[in-house]
Amino acid sequence: MSTSSALTDTLTRLKGFVPRRSDYKGLRRSWRTDILSGVTVGIVALPLALAFGISSGVGAAAGLITAVVAGLVAAIFGGSHVQVSGPTGAMAVILAPIVAQHGLGSIAMVTVLAGLLVLLAGVFGLGRAVTFIPWPVIEGFTLGIAAIIFLQQVPAAFNTTAPSGQRTLNAAIDIVAHADWSKAWATLAVVAMVAVIMVVLPRVHQAIPESLTAVIVVTLIVYFTDVFDVATIGQLPSSLPAPSIPHVDAEALKDMSGAAVAIAALAAIESLLSARVAATMSPTGPYDPDRELSGQGLASIASGLFGGMPATGAIARTAVNVRSGARTRVAAITHSLLLLGVVYLATGPVSEIPLAALAGVLMVTSFRMVSVGTVRSILRSTRSDALIFVVTAIITITLDLIEAVEIGIVVAAFFALRQVAKRASVTREPLPGPTRPGDERIALLRLDGAMFFGAAERITSAISEGAERNESVSVVIIRMSHLGMLDATGARSLAEIVADLEKRGITVIIKGVQPEHLKLLDGVGVIDELRHENHLVDTLDEAIAHARSHVEREAA
Repeated sequence: MSTSSALTDTLTRLKGFVPRRSDYKGLRRSWRTDILSGVTVGIVALPLALAFGISSGVGAAAGLITAVVAGLVAAIFGGSHVQVSGPTGAMAVILAPIVAQHGLGSIAMVTVLAGLLVLLAGVFGLGRAVTFIPWPVIEGFTLGIAAIIFLQQVPAAFNTTAPSGQRTLNAAIDIVAHADWSKAWATLAVVAMVAVIMVVLPRVHQAIPESLTAVIVVTLIVYFTDVFDVATIGQLPSSLPAPSIPHVDAEALKDMSGAAVAIAALAAIESLLSARVAATMSPTGPYDPDRELSGQGLASIASGLFGGMPATGAIARTAVNVRSGARTRVAAITHSLLLLGVVYLATGPVSEIPLAALAGVLMVTSFRMVSVGTVRSILRSTRSDALIFVVTAIITITLDLIEAVEIGIVVAAFFALRQVAKRASVTREPLPGPTRPGDERIALLRLDGAMFFGAAERITSAISEGAERNESVSVVIIRMSHLGMLDATGARSLAEIVADLEKRGITVIIKGVQPEHLKLLDGVGVIDELRHENHLVDTLDEAIAHARSHVEREAA
């Protein structure tokens, strides 16, 4: 490829990440619906942005800034027309231990660094990697995140703080076991009121935003009565802070690199999953996974520069956006602008919201993240899928989010490879056509399925044992036209099979090697182990004729 054509291809690819007029196709017909959808999502997102900011340890202001800045950037540069981005529960879960270990000052740097990694993943075309994550892993991961979000609200619900250095599950158990009920009753009452309103209100009218309504009602009750002595959000900034580049030194960069990789992986997975779900729900068409990653990377970079936290596509808010009728990016942009108006015009009332009220919102949200029907379907599927689901959920709750996905994928891959290996087989076939004298000395073996590292030893044993049982066999035809997969281990095992049979004086003829396998067989030495290059043939008739000629010469 010439330098000019390579440059042209690069520019064409980069052009795909740039906002374009087609992003707003049909806006003339849908702008009213888009704006109303954006307002609806903004109302839903406000309490969640505040709650996730507090839950992560970064603070309510950072959650609000993230929803404004990252939501706006991702809406413009992302790969989905209806995706809504901002702070999410999964990100809050992974940020909380980072804040506890490295301090609040580390968040800006790790947010920008993670954003750069996600941006590069999009530029290098890694957007479709999420399709390799099995469904049970995704659902187990979601169940684990939901459980952690609920457990993280236990300190606020019991009017205390989480013990430092403890995992979320252990801290929640410890708080409940040693609760001071004289202080905890007030916050538990606030949580209960929020939960009741959020559960009952949708049954009264679906259009009423239950989370925001619950927060407003409970805030008014707490503010105008002296019964509940609970902590509130406190003072919030009345404007966006000026962007600033976070201070970076080599030692801090080394310490935070692992955390940045984990955040980037989570941001990419959650954003792509959310965009994929949105594409199935919305008539706006498919999404661009690579552009979605680059847009989410830019969103996190911008959020970090303004003092926010890492952002991802938010499945719940995106679903609300689609159900409200959104068709273009104007809906997500409107959602961010509405929250920006809250920053400049309504931080006073927002500062009076009780922390326990936001804890109640997240507790109810965590239950809604889990689909009982989906869990039942997985548990009723295969035992291996059920095990993958349970293992992923348990590891997510007890250990680490990214480790849970990694281990879940490894377990799923193990079971998948085992199934593929089971389908690999060696079958002895009768020679086609009328039987001739000496045909009993020819063994026609058909390889089916896949000959790879998971099945190579079993196939090798089957062929070798078959040759030992049939001492009269003097020619073996290995039929490879039905072999779907072959790796280096399988090819090397085949070379050992050929060498072993030839040492016993048994002639080996290989028939029907597929073109994509031929180079591999030649590279590992299978062709060299054959007695003659003519023993590599294309058709079955040619292989049988050659085998019969060998038997006739031996008989003579």
